Amino acid sequence: MDKPLIRNFSIIAHIDHGKSTLADRLLLHAGAIDERKFRNQMLDDMDLERERGITIKASAVKLNYKAKDGKTYAFNLIDTPGHVDFTYEVEKSLRACEGALLVVDVSQGVESQTVANYYLAVENNLEILPVINKIDIANIDIDHAKLQLIEILNFKEKDIQMVSAKEGIGIPELFEKIVEFIPKPEGDDNLPLQALIFDMKYDIYKGIIIYVRVVNGVIRENMAIKMMHTAKEAHIEEIGVFAPEAVRVRELTSGEVGYITCNIHEPREVSVGDTLTETANPAAEPLQGYRQLNPLVFCGVYPVNSKDFLQLREAIDKLRLSDPSFVFEPESSQSFGNGFRCGFLGLLHMDIIQERLQREYDLNLILTTPNVRYRVHTRDGQVIDLECPSALPDGSSIQKVEEPYLTVTILTPVEHMDNVIQIAKDKRGIFVQSEYVSDRMRVVFDIPLSEVIVDFNDMIKSVTRGYGSIDYKLKGFLPAKITKLDILINDSVCDAFSCLVHKESAYQKGLALVTKLKELIPRQLFEVRVQASCDGRIISSASIKPMGKNVTAKCYGGDITRKKKLWEKQKEGKKRMKQVGNVEIPQEAFRAALKL
Repeated sequence: MDKPLIRNFSIIAHIDHGKSTLADRLLLHAGAIDERKFRNQMLDDMDLERERGITIKASAVKLNYKAKDGKTYAFNLIDTPGHVDFTYEVEKSLRACEGALLVVDVSQGVESQTVANYYLAVENNLEILPVINKIDIANIDIDHAKLQLIEILNFKEKDIQMVSAKEGIGIPELFEKIVEFIPKPEGDDNLPLQALIFDMKYDIYKGIIIYVRVVNGVIRENMAIKMMHTAKEAHIEEIGVFAPEAVRVRELTSGEVGYITCNIHEPREVSVGDTLTETANPAAEPLQGYRQLNPLVFCGVYPVNSKDFLQLREAIDKLRLSDPSFVFEPESSQSFGNGFRCGFLGLLHMDIIQERLQREYDLNLILTTPNVRYRVHTRDGQVIDLECPSALPDGSSIQKVEEPYLTVTILTPVEHMDNVIQIAKDKRGIFVQSEYVSDRMRVVFDIPLSEVIVDFNDMIKSVTRGYGSIDYKLKGFLPAKITKLDILINDSVCDAFSCLVHKESAYQKGLALVTKLKELIPRQLFEVRVQASCDGRIISSASIKPMGKNVTAKCYGGDITRKKKLWEKQKEGKKRMKQVGNVEIPQEAFRAALKL
């Protein structure tokens, strides 16, 4: 296709600013979908995305639009997630585009993730078109939202587009502006093939479906291709585009976005960020790939039934195809047998992966308490990256422990600033700076990662009545007083509940865990003792009373010594059972531990 008629762009924004609704409206206006078949969140094809009302996976789609100049343009549009845990999805998508629509909710204005996504697009040298959405809301100040875009992000007023994705207001003007504003792709059809793999998914019949952006050259059916990083060779079996259903085409030329299948079924043979080239006429060098994001949260993932371990390994391999930010390695536990130590970008990311493994692959899983990665310096000069609490060396051999800190940027209305600062200080935050940004305050703190990932965002939203927003990036490792907290069930350590905590919060965390487990562990035929242990001493303890059994129910009258014999026998039996009995711990107990 003629490159002057192609426009490749992503839709980026803070969470809940209307990206998916705008994508729906663009599909409708271009006639890519019939109004009878239309449903909200057209590009969100996972059940999880619909239930939660969020975008988890970026979705690519091709639209044909006939402009006022009489030419028909091809729009390759990628709808991206807004949550900070899925920033990697945004980054992958931006590398396949020349431009981006930066969507801002008129009632919320510029928020932290708006700014973060803006700079991501700038780093990828994209043309950014600002779009103010939801202008149909009554009693809103459009001029104020415009002023924020001009003052904070230096946009020109003439470029700002006003739309209501829900009502369809301003959509025809937006289409014309995209044609005028977003540049055509560069590239040469006559050069050796270079195509960037920017996403993948697994299909049980076709194998791995590879999403590509052709930078140079042409992809044709039956072409022999090679992955430049893995050196895997294959034959192309199918080429197509999503419009939004998969449509087969004969070829993809430079500047176009589409998918290919090569009958590859082994997930480890292909990787996101690799470059495809033709085997017969290879390119001299690969394209720049993606940076590898470091996981922030780690936990153990185990199948409830140990027979499902191979099925879990296969499912994890397939999930990682489309999500390279999810990392894993095998590990074993005394309590649960074989499983995997998995790394995630945040708790929401972890929650989504768990749900997808359980739903899409029909697995019953146990997740251990999440930890962050600590850095341990030993007295003999070694530096150990510690992800699993059980690997913590003996206290006498540790020189110092460092924990990861985040630089957290909080945007808040001025009247809520005192509450925000107090929450950040309660989370062991170190104040960096504050400044006015238009009519709001931008506050920056360095806060330990372990304090941010659990409930910090919810607390900020609560005290700012929903108007506060946070963005964060990894700062590095700083010294900290870290200790290991163990939970003992009848004097045996249950390693699923073991975690590394700050010494100041060890008692509160231990007490909370013991109290919760006492509620959730069902009564057994013997007494169950639940204890929290830290630094070699018990800091909290509780007992779960045994179930009662009336062994003298059938004794009617007679001498009392007969009943005493039965009670003594029962007592001895319970002692013996306590020594050898295993305590049943329900799945709810592990979930409750995650929330704590």
